[in-house]
Amino acid sequence: MKIELTYEAVENIKIYSKLLNKDTNLIINEALSQYFENEEKKLLEKSIENDNIMTNLDYDEFWEGVNI
Repeated sequence: MKIELTYEAVENIKIYSKLLNKDTNLIINEALSQYFENEEKKLLEKSIENDNIMTNLDYDEFWEGVNI
């Protein structure tokens, strides 16, 4: 896997690292965590709108055999 960051992104990471007194890796990991959290929320919203894109099962198939 090859990851490339733009010059602007690298500069922003350096600036915020100094301003926040945080390690650059921590900033990148926090940003990615927030990104994935936001994307998951979007997918969940779409799944509600589009009848569950997160699974190919309908409601009854998903819950079949589950005892609560």
